[in-house]
Amino acid sequence: MAFQPCPVVTQPAAINSSCPCPYRDWKSGLTDCSSDQTICFCGIFCLPCLMCKVARQYGECFCVPFLPGALVAMRTGLREQLRIKGCVCCDWCAFCFCCPCALCQMARELKSPCC
Repeated sequence: MAFQPCPVVTQPAAINSSCPCPYRDWKSGLTDCSSDQTICFCGIFCLPCLMCKVARQYGECFCVPFLPGALVAMRTGLREQLRIKGCVCCDWCAFCFCCPCALCQMARELKSPCC
């Protein structure tokens, strides 16, 4: 008796985002360090520590931020997961021109992630 595959009767479901709200702006601006001085201090004086902390909070291994392009990928993923307005080019520019500020913004967003 030959194997006969079963037909697919359902389509895969879309992945639900963490927040069911429409796309929104970041809760704090890129240079809004005064909203959380602890995160700002960590971003200025111990950037590798903040990189590892953000990666762990995002659900990745703490060493992921040290891989080329990983921070941009994490920012893009976080932005899409939390339904924040933006584009990959904006994510790249944020890290290229102001990496500490971009990490601090991500850390502030991860502190209270939903709408």
